[in-house]
This record gives sequence, C-alpha cells and structure tokens, in this order.
Amino acid sequence: MASSTMAGFGSLAVDENRPPTRQSSGKLCKVCGDEIGHREDGVLFVACHVCGFPVCRPCYEYERSEGTQCCPQCNTRYKRHKGSPRIAGDEEDNSDQDDFDDEFQIKNRKDDSDRQHENGDYNNQQWHPNGQAFSVAGSTAGKDFEGDKEIYGSAEWKERVEKWKVRQEKRGLVSNDGGGNDQAEEDDYLLAEARQPLWRKVPIPSSLINPYRIVIVLRFIILAFFLRFRILTPAYDAYPLWLISVICEVWFAFSWILDQFPKWFPITRETYLDRLSLRFEREGEPNQLGAVDLFVSTVDPLKEPPIITANTVLSILAVDYPVEKVCCYVSDDGASMLLFDTLSETAEFARRWVPFCKKHNVEPRAPEFYFSEKIDYLKDKVHPSFVKERRAMKREYEEFKVRINALVAKAQKKPEEGWVMQDGTPWPGNNTRDHPGMIQVYLGSAGALDVDGKELPRLVYVSREKRPGYQHHKKAGAENALVRVSAVLTNAPFILNLDCDHYINNSKALREAMCFLMDPQFGKKLCYVQFPQRFDGIDRHDRYANRNVVFFDINMLGLDGLQGPVYVGTGCVFNRQALYGYDPPVSEKRPKMTCDCWPSWCCCCCGGSRKKSKKKGEKKGLLGGLLFSKKKKKMMGKNYVRKGSAPVFDLEEIEEGLEGYEELEKSSLMSQKNFEKRFGQSPVFIASTLMENGGLPEGTNTTSLIKEAIHVISCGYEEKTEWGKEIGWIYGSVTEDILTGFKMHCRGWKSVYCVPKRPAFKGSAPINLSDRLHQVLRWALGSVEIFLSRHCPLWYGYGGKLKWLERLAYINTIVYPFTSIPLLAYCTIPAVCLLTGKFIIPTLSNLTSVWFLALFLSIIATGVLELRWSGVSIQDWWRNEQFWVIGGVSAHLFAVFQGLLKVLGGVDTNFTVTAKAADDAEFGELYLFKWTTLLIPPTTLIILNMVGVVAGVSDAINNGYGSWGPLFGKLFFAFWVILHLYPFLKGLMGRQNRTPTIVVLWSILLASIFSLVWVRIDPFLPKQTGPVLKQCGVEC
Repeated sequence: MASSTMAGFGSLAVDENRPPTRQSSGKLCKVCGDEIGHREDGVLFVACHVCGFPVCRPCYEYERSEGTQCCPQCNTRYKRHKGSPRIAGDEEDNSDQDDFDDEFQIKNRKDDSDRQHENGDYNNQQWHPNGQAFSVAGSTAGKDFEGDKEIYGSAEWKERVEKWKVRQEKRGLVSNDGGGNDQAEEDDYLLAEARQPLWRKVPIPSSLINPYRIVIVLRFIILAFFLRFRILTPAYDAYPLWLISVICEVWFAFSWILDQFPKWFPITRETYLDRLSLRFEREGEPNQLGAVDLFVSTVDPLKEPPIITANTVLSILAVDYPVEKVCCYVSDDGASMLLFDTLSETAEFARRWVPFCKKHNVEPRAPEFYFSEKIDYLKDKVHPSFVKERRAMKREYEEFKVRINALVAKAQKKPEEGWVMQDGTPWPGNNTRDHPGMIQVYLGSAGALDVDGKELPRLVYVSREKRPGYQHHKKAGAENALVRVSAVLTNAPFILNLDCDHYINNSKALREAMCFLMDPQFGKKLCYVQFPQRFDGIDRHDRYANRNVVFFDINMLGLDGLQGPVYVGTGCVFNRQALYGYDPPVSEKRPKMTCDCWPSWCCCCCGGSRKKSKKKGEKKGLLGGLLFSKKKKKMMGKNYVRKGSAPVFDLEEIEEGLEGYEELEKSSLMSQKNFEKRFGQSPVFIASTLMENGGLPEGTNTTSLIKEAIHVISCGYEEKTEWGKEIGWIYGSVTEDILTGFKMHCRGWKSVYCVPKRPAFKGSAPINLSDRLHQVLRWALGSVEIFLSRHCPLWYGYGGKLKWLERLAYINTIVYPFTSIPLLAYCTIPAVCLLTGKFIIPTLSNLTSVWFLALFLSIIATGVLELRWSGVSIQDWWRNEQFWVIGGVSAHLFAVFQGLLKVLGGVDTNFTVTAKAADDAEFGELYLFKWTTLLIPPTTLIILNMVGVVAGVSDAINNGYGSWGPLFGKLFFAFWVILHLYPFLKGLMGRQNRTPTIVVLWSILLASIFSLVWVRIDPFLPKQTGPVLKQCGVEC
C-alpha cells in the first residue's frame, strides 16, 4: 500500500471534544469560528480591551447593533472602534473617532420578540451566530442563495430583502440611496442569515406553565396533609386493610414525585434548515455537512418481514442529504441468506426509486407507505411527467414485492444440505450460532449508479461472527459491532440508529439533527439528538396506548429542559465521540483578573498552586491515559507504510517516533498502548477514534479495510476491553438504550429532543393486547435488571455531572415496575371491602372531606393544565392512564418477579405467546387473541370487583337505608378499577366475544377462593349481639 498518513495520531486528530485538548489558537472568533482578522494598521483586531475575548469584527458590529452591546465573557460594554457606526450610548465614551457610512453591517431578519428566545446557552447571547464544526463557518460570500430563493419564491424573496433593508435604514445602518447594488444587498442579507443560530429554544409561555407549576406545588402540599390524615386516623375495625392501603398511597405519592418534578422546565425547539444550507452548502465549495452512518438492526427476517426492512433501507438511500456523506449499515444478527438476497434486490430497485424521489420530492420515501397513503398525491406536483412516472414506479415496486415474496416463500423450507449461494458455494451462515463474520458492500462510489447516472449512497451488509461459548449481548452487541465496522470503513462523525421497522418519514430528518450537532459551541457538548417515535397502523382510538403520546409529548419535553431526553433505542443521531466513552469539552472559564500593584513574588504561591493543580487535573483527565492534549497528538503525526499483510497502522512503529522527546512527554505517548486495552486489538480502529471530525486516513484501500472490518466483528474482539462497560452500547440489560444514555449523561453530556413538524421517523407497533403486554414486559424487565445492577441511578454516578432532576427521571424509569405490587393490592382492596363490609377509611368529618375533595380536584387540575401546555388530547391522556393500570397489574408485576429470579437466582423465565389466525380486515390484528399468563391477574381483578359490586349492593338492600351511605365510597373505588381495566376487558372478549377456556378457568378459580371467604363471613345475615335463641320444640 502507498504511504498512509497516521491521521488518527496526526494533525487531523484535533480533539476539541475532550477536556484535555481544548486549547485556543487565539486567531479564531469564539462566536462564529471565522478568522478574527486585522485592523487597517495590521494589528490584530481586539473587540474587548478588558479581557481580550476573541471576537471578529462582524460579530462585534452585530453585537453592538443588535445584541447586548457587551462582551460575552466579562460583560463589559463594548467601546466604539474607529470605523464603527455610532449607536446610542457612544456619546458617553467621548469618542472622537471617525464614522464611515459604508461599513459592513449584519442584521437578523427575525423580530425582537423572536430573538429573545434564541439559543441561551450563554448568558444573554441570543445572537450567537453558529459557525460550522469542521471548518471556518462565517466567511460566506453570499453566492449560494439560489436554494433559499426557490423556497420562498422570487416575489417573497424580494419582499424579505426589502424588509431587511427598511429595518437597516431605521437603525441608520445603511444609507437610503436609490442607486444601490441589488446583488450586493442580497449578498449582505444572506451573510446575515448564515451567521444566525441554526436553532432556537422556545420556552412554554408563562401563561401556560406558571399555573401548572402552582398547581403542582398545591397538590404536593395537599398530598402531604392527606397522608398525614390517613396515617393518624387508622380504621381499627379493618386495620390490615388500612395499613396496606396507607403503604400503597405513600408509594404512589413517591412515584408521582419522581414522574412530576422532571417536567418542571418543559421546552420546545425550532430549527432553521435554510441557514444550515447557507452556511455549509456553498456554491463552488465542497459540501461541509457532517457525514452520517445509519444503522439498521434485524435478527430474524421471518419474524421481521424483509419487505419492511427493504422499505427502511430505501428511505435511507433516498434521504435528502449529500450522497457521499451517507452510508447505510444493515446488521443481520441471524446470518440469514434471505436478508442477504433481499438487500441485493433492494440495491437494484434503489437505482430507480431514489432518482424518482429526488426528482419529484415525494414524502415519505419508503415506497410501501408512499403508495398506500390516502391523500391527494398530485398536490404541489407540477412536473408534466409525474403521473406517468409514478404509475410506472408503482408497477415496478409491485414487481419488486413479488420478488421479495418469492424469496420469503423459498426460505420457509431450508434444504437439508443448507443454503447455497448463486456461485455454488455454501452459505456461511447456515448455522446461525456458529458462523464467520460477513460483510458485503453494495452501491457507493464503486458500485452501480442510478438510472440517471448519479452515485448512490453506500449500502453495507454486516453479520458479525458467532461461535458457541461466547456472549454476544443481543442488540447491544450488534450495535457495537456496527460502530467498529463503520469506523473502519467510513468513520462518519455522526451515527443514526433505526430499528428495521422504523423508516425515514421526513427526508430532511438528518438536516434537522445537524442544526444541533453542527452548532460550533452547543454541538460539541451533545451526545445525541433524540426524535420522538411515531407509528403507523394503529387504530383511531389507540385502545392500548401504543402511541405513547404522554411520554413522547410531555415527559420528553420536560427532560429536554433539563439535561436532555433519555435514549429510547431508535430514531437517535449520536455523536460518535460520545459513544467512545469520552467526556464532553469543558467550557473555558474566564481568566482571573490580576493587578500590577503588588510585586510578582507576592503571587508566586498562588501561581505555583495554579500550575500544580493544572498538571494534576490534566493527568486526571486523561481517562486512564487514553486522551492526550492537542499538542501531544500533533507530535504523533507520522507517515507509515503498510508492509506485506501487516495491519495498516502498527502500534510498534509508533514507538519509533518517540525518540527526541522529553521523558514526561514520552511516557504520555507510550500510554497509547492503553488504547488496545480500551478499544481492542485494531490499530485502524484506534486511529479512527482519535479523528474527531471523522473520515479515513490517506492512502488506505478498500481491500485492507474490509479485512480489518472482518477482524473487528470477530466474536472474541471485545474480550478484556471496555466495550459494553464504558464504550458503545452498554451491556447488562435488555433495555440497553436506557443504560447507554444514562452513562453519557453521567459524564456530563447533554442531549436534545427534536420534534419537527413532519415526523422524522415512523414505525410499527403491536396493536393486539397480548403482543402489547409482552412489549411492555420486556421494557419493565430491563428496568428491573438496571435496578439490581451497579448502574442503578439510585447510587451510581454521584461524582459525575448528572443533574438532580435528570437523576429523578432516570430513577423513575427503573423503579416504575415495582409500583405493580402496591397497585395490585390497591385494586384488590375495593372488592375485599365490598365482600367483608369493612372500609379502609373511618367516618369522615367535614375537614377531612375537604382534604379528599381538594386532592381529587388537584389531580384533575394537574392533568388539565398538563394537556393545555403540551397539546395532548384528553383521549390520549385517558388511554395512558388506563394502560398504566393494565400494564401495572400484569406485565410490570411479572417483570418484577422474572427480574428477581434472573438476577438473584439465575433463572431465566420466558413467557411464550401462541398466536391464532387474524382477520384480513383493517386493524384485524387488534382483535387477534394470543394466550399468555399475563392475562390472569387483570381478569381476576375484574371478576373480583364485579362480584364485590353485586355483593355490596345486595348487602345494602338487605340491611336497609342506613347501609347505602358507607357503600358509595366502596363502589366508587370498585368502579375506578373496572373503568381502568375496561380496554383490557374489550381485548379479552375480542370481536366475537370469544375467550379461551383456560383464562376463564383460572379466573373463576381465583375468584371462587375469595367468594368462599365471603360466604364464610355471611355478610347478608344481620349481626346478632344477644344470646342465640333456638326453638324448644314444644308448642306453647
């Protein structure tokens, strides 16, 4: 191989994302990333003479005219420089400098009311222009405005420029001459637009959020008084029931606090895609948008239909993003030849589908869902050939589906000798538990072009090696294998992971994420951008709360106002450096002010102390000797030549470059070998981890990279490394997503919740009762596993940078399954009270009645105000409340016991599901019934409470008028349980009221036990307090 530059250890390894490497060059603007430039006399421009904070001349002018007129670092008011236009307040400076009318000015097109919500990561710096993350961002020449013109139209575009000119003239920033240059004015306007922030934070209006917070505080106070009353007034005639109910209510209060207070600071965000394009996609210059590697994971193509995976891949290949910056990796953890052949067919169909999507700008770009949409597909379409081409494309897609269906039918019967590929060689994955690693590259620069002769994004099939006796860690292990393969083959700085059934519904989704990740200041601190999950194919009433609207539209917005949303497993764009376990960059602190009035020897101890602490902090910040300062990384720049079949980069050769350095520097560089213990035995991969901006080293060839990629997906690669412990997706739970995001937040990273107007991704969700309960069971089991592990938020990461309200949110995600135990008891108490004639609450006084009424009113008010600021419908909120009870007394309960057996006893219990045939009608799967043991507890509760209602009413009828008063409280709680379990009852009965016999038998058996207890008590007979009189047998 030709000479290859050790870019991972050389000048390309500028690591501004890690605390030890943050060093300012002093020549770049800290606001926009441009060069600061010099004054007319050749001296470097200094905006602030107090602290010398580096700001370029345009940003200085913009801050004086539109911002706070103060230095971002020391908040000292800017003084007027020569050549700068005067503004209000300059007279106080007594400046006699000359004015120039033709100085360059910048103006934001947004009104003042909008600017007050701009990115507020820095104090009062709403104006912060966002430079780019990879190169100089501010020196726009104003030439690339054709795209913006197309968006707004010529008339609207001219109107926007005219409004901008008028606002400039009102502030006296431009002269009102009639002979101005229109092109120059447009260039100035575009330059102003490109310097504006790519996103802004939009807080919830105070008129909506403040009443909500007040009610939360009132509810907390009322709850405290209510619990005080319940504890101090026991029901002595039903003491066990009272004690159980009080314990349950205290737990419910604790659970409510964990859920409620992380929603104290909800926010929304807006992005500006036009500014992103102006800044990073300039005409005549290379596209500067960050590259993205997209991961699609699948396990069994017979359970996850290949046509769905193919649609997800097609939506990725047709995404609105530069082709050379997109690469799709498909992980086949089942080593299935069916998926391999499906991707071959998909790559061929993409040659026609991708140019069709981009030519006519269709949405969504997954053909199955595009052609099935019940909308006017001719809306906004002006191309004469659109109808003809759409009809032809639909016919080709149907032929594509037939070919995929043929592959699926063929895969149903595996030959005795195993599958054979087209060239006659056996398929390496015939044994799914014992096979080598496989990689196949489709399309890309070296692959086939589309029908228009244009390049397509690269598509890579990956199946990691599996051998008996190795722990493969399911989805988390597959994702980590993709991280390493992508780092070797493409090494994009950003990663998007999707489930195989989640397609890209908004072709601009990647651009939405880049508005945050490519922010020059805020983007460096982001570990990921999470999008909400939206679903297709769910019935209109959403009987089992499959959409999770309350979680995605309320809880996640609240977390976004803290340290960021939790990672939910799909639809998330990662910063690759965060996945490598690195810490985020530390914001530079303002240097301490010193004076010259004291001799230098007076400050020697302070200076020495600072120097000593700096060295100590630097040593501690090396993350075990793995991170080096920028200076030291540059020292390691060296050209290496590939020799024979040796790896592209040989770590032994690095030692040769250590001669001539001082002992301290040499020892630090020698710790490079610690990378092997952290990342594994792959010099190529190690080199890629040091390239913060991504990309491949120079001089590499595809063949050697493929061999190295095969090596990094071997089953023994992760042994004795930190993969799954500190790096990549974290192992130890079936819900690896919660653990992975939690570890990142503990290191100090932030995350962002992005909710574009058009949903970024859409997927499918199980809509029948049994599948939905098993999905919830899996999530709850993962939370129990985390609770019983060392990563439990209750005790992990207190020395880190996790915010307290964020910690409460994570605690809530791992303790909520345990709520099932008090919830089951609380739902049983009404039936027991009705059957025994006793109650958990003694006779109420007027004061205690007020507390009960106030508590219920506060609960209702909290829900109403929450719906008001979030925009969630009351139906979605009620469905969420119902399924909270349904899942709590079934899936969550089983998850607690299964988790305890698995973690403490080592017993892995699986609940199998047996499916029956579904109807062919729309939403036929909704009425599909599958037997599972999860159905027994809710069914028993329904029967118990119904029997209790009948028994209570019968008892009241027998005992007369005085029994109806105490009965109402019992009936209220019983009907509360039945109403919450009503969707479960509908799902249990199905469309034709068919219920499996075994469910009825188990439920009747358990209900009969309680009924026998009731019969033994004889509540219908009046209680006699005197002697028992019997007939003597003698007629008197």
